[in-house]
Amino acid sequence: MRSSLRAVARLLLLAAWTVLLAPLQIVALLLGLGLAERIPMLYHRVFCRVIGLDVVKRGTVSKDRPTLFVGNHISYLDITVLGSLLPASFITKAEVASWPLFGILAKMQRSVFVERRALFAAQHRDIVKRRLEAGDNLVLFPEGTSNDGCRVLPFKSALFSVAEGEIGGKPLTVQPLSIAYLGPEGRPAGAEWRRQYAYFGDDVLVPHLWHVLGLGRATVEIRFHPAVAVQSMASRKALSDFCYEVVAAGLADSLGA
Repeated sequence: MRSSLRAVARLLLLAAWTVLLAPLQIVALLLGLGLAERIPMLYHRVFCRVIGLDVVKRGTVSKDRPTLFVGNHISYLDITVLGSLLPASFITKAEVASWPLFGILAKMQRSVFVERRALFAAQHRDIVKRRLEAGDNLVLFPEGTSNDGCRVLPFKSALFSVAEGEIGGKPLTVQPLSIAYLGPEGRPAGAEWRRQYAYFGDDVLVPHLWHVLGLGRATVEIRFHPAVAVQSMASRKALSDFCYEVVAAGLADSLGA
């Protein structure tokens, strides 16, 4: 059941939590402290609890630095869910930088913003590769857009161009992951339930977030699949196809499909 009173309470809590941690993150970034990678994880863990998302992790997160995490994309909520588990930054579309709240969070997490119409043009690849060479973990959503959470759209192999070649003298580690929005306590939920959390198509951010803030509790299951080295794949297309199949199978398992 949705409650406007719940939405107001959660919004106030999130505002207070943001005001408390944002200055610490800004200082950590300015001073180049390792805390700049840990503070966002703490922030997102509390964020998830406040808005009623219980995050369940399956599998083992890659310890290699850097790792390129690749997964399906359902909502802007994916950022806070994955941010609660991963010391990583996100590769995201440029317009996210102007979004209320989430744009600020993305900037403070040192996200890489790329233009939708020129995804991974040469300059974008160079920026991403520099971040990887600096040892930064990155998260990529290879579908290039979000969807209703019931399926995985085909991966765009061109987005895997950053995985070509070596990083720091060795092949890049790529770890596929699957994101699934489930009912309370991990119970199976229908497409209509998942649609309430999915952000895609003609959805507008502020009304959608206000709706989510008023909902009850839900479970988000993240399945981390075995990591692979790029050199084990015959081509960029082969890597893209492999990751797609693994991610799609993981989502189907989580949804009981």
